Amino acid sequence: MIVLHARPSPGFRALVDTIFGHGVVTHLDEAAPLDAVADRVRVLLHVLAPVAADFIGSAPGLKLVQKLGVGVNTIALEAAQKHGVAVCNMPGTNSQAVAEMALSLMLAVLRRTTFFDSRTRAGEGWIADPSELDHVGEIGGRTIGLVGFGNSARRLAPALSALGAHVVYAARSAHDTPFERQDIGHLLATSDIVSLHVPLTEDTRGLIDPLAMKRGSILINTARGELVNHRRLVEALQSGHLRGAGLDVFAEEPLPAADPILALPNVVLAPHIAWLTPETLARSLAVAYDNCVRLDAGQPLLHRVI
Repeated sequence: MIVLHARPSPGFRALVDTIFGHGVVTHLDEAAPLDAVADRVRVLLHVLAPVAADFIGSAPGLKLVQKLGVGVNTIALEAAQKHGVAVCNMPGTNSQAVAEMALSLMLAVLRRTTFFDSRTRAGEGWIADPSELDHVGEIGGRTIGLVGFGNSARRLAPALSALGAHVVYAARSAHDTPFERQDIGHLLATSDIVSLHVPLTEDTRGLIDPLAMKRGSILINTARGELVNHRRLVEALQSGHLRGAGLDVFAEEPLPAADPILALPNVVLAPHIAWLTPETLARSLAVAYDNCVRLDAGQPLLHRVI
């Protein structure tokens, strides 16, 4: 049995049926344990809800956890390895969507899109304090630092450059690119906008201290919330050390209703949907189907992590 561990939109479900046929079971409640399917599942199509060690150990027929995306930090990898369960991801399938979302968040923060949208809807758009317009800006002429230079960052960099930005990046190794590689400390201290494009690992957890960023700069995060010290991010935004932030991911998801970041007017928020477009889903499900065919045929799996 193939189980989709997600709450899919009608379009998502239709894509699943088109690519896989009607044999995929949907586990609709992502917050509920997977225990009910543990004795029957062979392939788990994983989106974001954690795949715990207890579930992996209780699923004797499970052979593959297929991530619909890239990050595998929500999967108990040691347990999967112990029980002989393959884990695969699909680098590159969501890169276009993530790059476009990062760009849209930059523009939304710079142009204060949500602020002026709400004022206009309230009939106050034309009577706002003129000084509010002193806090908008353009991408052109700014230094934009990309932390990580994987698929999404490599798509984003030329677009930013075409808009007139000076693009730099920080990565573990140099890339064949016209963009300058910098030490991450220097990048944070000198960039007007910092956009995160690295996976969450023990080495990258808490990597970004917002108070170490250039005063008046902007943080964009479409990667993982735990990359950033959240408490210091709130402090930096409240104090004005940071001009603003565009955030699609958070250390705790869903974001708690009492989180102070929800009350900040200089932040644009989204519920971890940077990757989620119909185009991404179509590409991802095609890779997942290919791996299911390979699994049944005993062939090597694509993008195997363990």
